[in-house]
Formats: sequence, structure tokens, C-alpha cells
Amino acid sequence: MEDFLWGILNGITAWPLLIIHLFGAWDRYPVYNVGRDGGWYQFGFLIGAGSPALGMLSGRNRASTGD
Repeated sequence: MEDFLWGILNGITAWPLLIIHLFGAWDRYPVYNVGRDGGWYQFGFLIGAGSPALGMLSGRNRASTGD
């Protein structure tokens, strides 16, 4: 369960860290924690990384359709 929660946390922070890494900062903070690599961590990471993007996209679609 701990790996799942770390996966969610790292997935949520993956997008800002990816942008920061593109500019060459914060090399000591990885986007993906290879030390915790496992099934539950990967599942949590995918949920965490997908949830902010999916939430923003669904909010835009509702606002544009007037629902």
C-alpha cells in the first residue's frame, strides 16, 4: 500500500518536475523513483500522472459546452 501511495504522489509531481528538468534544474529529484519500481508503484504513478491532466481536460470540455 505504501508503494501505491508513493506512486500517486510521484505521479502528481511528475508534470512539474518534468518541466523543471527540461530547464536543467533539480537533478537530484527524479521524475520516476526507480527504487520503488513495482506493480503497485507503477499503478499509483499512472493514476497520479493522469489525474491532473484528465481533470483539467474534462473541466474545459464542460465549460465550453455549457453543461
